[in-house]
Amino acid sequence: MTALPNCPQCNSEYTYEDGGMFVCPECAHEWPKAAPDVEEEARVVRDAVGNVLQDGDSVTVIKDLKVKGSSLVVKVGTKVRNIRLVDGDHDIDCKIDGVGAMSLKSEFVKKA
Repeated sequence: MTALPNCPQCNSEYTYEDGGMFVCPECAHEWPKAAPDVEEEARVVRDAVGNVLQDGDSVTVIKDLKVKGSSLVVKVGTKVRNIRLVDGDHDIDCKIDGVGAMSLKSEFVKKA
């Protein structure tokens, strides 16, 4: 059995769980199970080799990438400067010379 925390107001040891809350039967104080000041962990984006990427980094494309909706191809070795990390399937927003604004997956780039 897991040990329940004591009441933060009266320090009673007779607390119990009620849904997503802890309840103290002595002073009737209720508080959430999850601490409200717990911050989410920052998402870490890694390149194909395992290096951690950050906003503003320069990367190199490690595979020929076809540009959807066009006949353009981003060639191996293309250097991309000043990347911006975003949430979603494609981790990186950037501008590539000759192609324009693009979204890339971090698995197809290597930190330069």
